[in-house]
Amino acid sequence: MLDRPVESRPPSDRKPQLRAPAPVAAPIEPEGMTVTALLAALRRRRFVLVLCALLFPIAAYIAAKQLTPRYTASATLMFEPTDYAARELQSILRDETTTDAVLASQADIIRSLPVARRIVRQFDLTNREEFAWWVAEAKRPETLKYRWLDAIARRVATLSPSLADMIAPEAPVPRPADDKAETAAAEAVRDHMLVTVLRNSRVLTVQFTSEDPQLATDAANLASELYISDQLEAKFNAVRRANEWLDGRVAQLRKELQTTESRIAELRSQSGLVRGVSAGLATEQVSKINTDLIEARNLLATAEARLNAAKSGGGGADLTALGASNLTASRAARDDARRELERLQATLGPNHPDVRAARSRLAETERAVGGETGRVVQALDSEARAARARVVSLESALKTQEGRLNQSQGAEIQVAALERDAEAARSLLRAVLERSQQTVSQTAIEKPDARILSASTVPVIPSFPKVSLFVMAATILGVLFGLLVIWFLEQADSTIRSGEEVRAALGLPCLALVPMLKRGLLGRHKVEDYVVRKPLSPFSESMRTLRAALWLGTEPPRVVVITAARPGEGKTTTSVALARSAAMNGERVLLIDCDVRQPALGRVFRCEGAPGVTDLLLGQALLERIIRRDHLSSLDYIPAGAAEIHSLGLFMSEAMAGLLDRVRRDYDLIILDAPPALAMADARVVARLADATLLCVRWRDTPRSVVRNSLGLLEEAHARVVGAALTQVDAKVHGRSGYADAEVYHPRYGGYFRE
Repeated sequence: MLDRPVESRPPSDRKPQLRAPAPVAAPIEPEGMTVTALLAALRRRRFVLVLCALLFPIAAYIAAKQLTPRYTASATLMFEPTDYAARELQSILRDETTTDAVLASQADIIRSLPVARRIVRQFDLTNREEFAWWVAEAKRPETLKYRWLDAIARRVATLSPSLADMIAPEAPVPRPADDKAETAAAEAVRDHMLVTVLRNSRVLTVQFTSEDPQLATDAANLASELYISDQLEAKFNAVRRANEWLDGRVAQLRKELQTTESRIAELRSQSGLVRGVSAGLATEQVSKINTDLIEARNLLATAEARLNAAKSGGGGADLTALGASNLTASRAARDDARRELERLQATLGPNHPDVRAARSRLAETERAVGGETGRVVQALDSEARAARARVVSLESALKTQEGRLNQSQGAEIQVAALERDAEAARSLLRAVLERSQQTVSQTAIEKPDARILSASTVPVIPSFPKVSLFVMAATILGVLFGLLVIWFLEQADSTIRSGEEVRAALGLPCLALVPMLKRGLLGRHKVEDYVVRKPLSPFSESMRTLRAALWLGTEPPRVVVITAARPGEGKTTTSVALARSAAMNGERVLLIDCDVRQPALGRVFRCEGAPGVTDLLLGQALLERIIRRDHLSSLDYIPAGAAEIHSLGLFMSEAMAGLLDRVRRDYDLIILDAPPALAMADARVVARLADATLLCVRWRDTPRSVVRNSLGLLEEAHARVVGAALTQVDAKVHGRSGYADAEVYHPRYGGYFRE
């Protein structure tokens, strides 16, 4: 490969110019637990989820089988209240609209303490351990724990009575009194009984839960029967009280009616009233007197009018109306004499004899008129006094008759009021007697407000524990717990698991995923030889991918340093495999072992102890003497040489820079296998001299903080870190991880590889 020895090349007169470090992108923080990331995490850790989803239901099933089974029996009732329409019995028997509150009250009645006490007495539940705690308390001295503690306490009592008191078990609590025991058992029965109302209906469901299925059935049926019998008995009692009240009311009404009728008879006898006769006659008499009185008053008014007319000296017409013809003739003669006098005075004068004679005649006629008028007035006055006397007589008679009529009418009014009261009492008595007959017949046809729709049957399947429900809930809980564990593992896992995480955590591109070569796949081959032995394998393809990534950069590097954060990352294997792959590709490749403290190329190429780069830098060897050829490929390599504790000074010397400058002209690619960058300063110095630095990171092993720390040291040394390579990747595990770069391990690409 080398056309001329190192000594024949002109020595470099200047120190090679160091390349500026490549800018490293800032780390990209992950976006969080997206749906895709969650599905990928579930796919990677599905065994944890499956394990939790299996262990929890299995544990729940075992625990459920250890529990004492309980059985629930159910009976259904229909609540149908009977209507009572009697107005007189509203205070005793009242119709209530069936509401939710009414149905809830019926449910409380079924679960009432009296019903529970009768169930306790019926089935002797005071002697059942399920409902009577004192039964278990009485059995406690027979348990092994009690006897064991009691025996220990007796032995310790001889040494320390106080310690024996602390060890000795508590004495059993004695059985309570019968009444208290029955009450406590009844409370337990109420706790085991559940009464519910079917939504939007009048159906009541009575449920009873017990360890004995037969007892649960009998108790549910008995509670339903007791509820119905209590309802019927309550109705009978109500009807009986109603009958008693009605009988008392009948007696009271009869007594009141008798008293009223006696009072009516007494009033009639005192007033002399005859039903329908006396009052009518008195009324007729008063009416006749009123008619006569009106007529008499009319006559009196006429007489007084005539008298007043006569006294006032009315005309002839008035006198005619009064029936005085003489007075009329006298007045006519007076009028003639007055006209004659007026005529004569107008023609003859007042002193003429004819005038004086006419005046004498007028005076005589006036005296005749006055006399006749007095006679008429006297006759009219007599007539008016007679009419007035008749009016007074009739008024007196009317007052007398009205007094009698008023007295008779008062008695009649009282009698009528008493008769109305008597009639009302009779009507009420008839209604009460009718209702009394109805309530008496009601006793014979009375029915309860509820009926049993279906009696409970003996349950076969226990209501508790619900094994299927327990297992289902435990499965859900196991899945949730598994998800929690997966989330915790994902959060606790600080390693790098994919190329995406390399980019997110380090800000570097992932140039290659180097698969792990398991022992069964290697067979008798070595890992370093696998790229030559299996050139079409995924491992060899990852090396070609890495070489292509280095070559496709903007400035293809000639000198590449391969380092890692810590030992065991696979940097030496990657260096050898990459160098051999490039050499097999026809490139001139030189591999230099710069890990002086722990050299590995001597072991790989079986040249331990051979002079190498340290000998060259110390001036103890020539370049053409230390360059060796790989026996499997056209690769040239330089071992580390003798161990030198001052290797840092050698790498910082001009000899190292001159070495790299000399080999650049003869090789297409120079790979430097450097020590771990986190612990050794040699790696940082060598990385500063190279064109590019490749950081090897072990898949799912190296913590991100360690890798970041080592990357920071390389950046401080102004090394040009071009990317990272994930090493020892488990192809099967990574292929199931769900990451995007795991696609290369899909079976669909199997035709491109040959193992």
